[in-house]
Amino acid sequence: MGLIDSVLGKEGKKFIKRKDSDPGDAARSFEELRSSLYNELRTSEGAKRQQQRFCGPIMAMSFNFMVAVGIILTNKLVMGRVGFNFPIFLTLIHYSIAWFLLAFFKALALLPISPPSKTTPFSALFSLGAIMAFASGLANTSLNHNSVGFYQMAKIAVTPTIVLAEFILFRKTISFNKVLALAVVSAGVAVATVTDLEFNFFGACIAIAWIIPSAINKILWSNLQQEANWTALALMWKTTPITIFFLLALMPCLDPPGLLSFKWNLNNSTAILISALLGFLLQWSGALALGATSATSHVVLGQFKTCVLLLGGYLIFNSDPGFVSLCGAVAALCGMSVYTSLNLKGSGESSSKQLLIPKQSIPLQKTKTNEETSEDTEITGNTTNNV
Repeated sequence: MGLIDSVLGKEGKKFIKRKDSDPGDAARSFEELRSSLYNELRTSEGAKRQQQRFCGPIMAMSFNFMVAVGIILTNKLVMGRVGFNFPIFLTLIHYSIAWFLLAFFKALALLPISPPSKTTPFSALFSLGAIMAFASGLANTSLNHNSVGFYQMAKIAVTPTIVLAEFILFRKTISFNKVLALAVVSAGVAVATVTDLEFNFFGACIAIAWIIPSAINKILWSNLQQEANWTALALMWKTTPITIFFLLALMPCLDPPGLLSFKWNLNNSTAILISALLGFLLQWSGALALGATSATSHVVLGQFKTCVLLLGGYLIFNSDPGFVSLCGAVAALCGMSVYTSLNLKGSGESSSKQLLIPKQSIPLQKTKTNEETSEDTEITGNTTNNV
């Protein structure tokens, strides 16, 4: 019954209750159930409700965390042992495989319906697709030309950029306590991960150029899902072709020569294909996490992943990152815990405020109903007396 209630909702309960009634009631109940299922599965609002019902914040962020760890290990294999040093083309393979999978879902009618075109202008989708190409492509290029420490420093700069961009674009502000928690998180990650700052001029320019597209990309993904009833898969279907177009334009500028001379044997092709499949899951899980939480929370999740990998290597594989790095990771985790608790407290307060509204309106309706009932009783009494 729990699965039926979650999928069919109120109309499913009505149909089950009326199955032993007369044929007319059963037919009407079945028609209501069919229309309810259509609204839930074949409209953008229903698809959005199903995504929120089955993939809440905890589920989405856990999914994104596990896939992110997997693709980090796979990309290390592809870039290191396989020797595939073409970051833009690797990103292009990821998005091409994602688009083919989405087309397969579309052919099987498994892709959620997109909202009407009037609600979201094409310019917004085009901007998101273009920015996504720069954010993903420049990230891999930065990692290819800079050390891990300098790459992490650029990632830390994304957090204040998101806060500033959300204030400029949407006049969205955060509390002073959250600012302090984010500052502790950024400082802790910096101490834990930034052990070397080796970079060249070209790599530094790429890292700086990546910060703003990365922040805007997360903000747009979160805003379009939360404000315009987009689901993650439907938004990926609309924006992925635009991203592929811009990656094709970026590839001659940022990728080194020698792509045609790469050895496309079975082992290398399999490793790249696995990386591409994980790339699709990473894009999907990241979109789900951004739709369920916020751009800032998604960045904090990425920093949490970095600290967990560092502490896990120390506890499981006996690696020695150093006492200072361990202290930085612990401080970052404490800051993340405070930030998460503040978010949960804020969401709980907003939910309680929403629940108070119908509770205040119910007594008014009951009072009005009682007055109407008393007036009807008086009219009936007067009529009886007149008769």
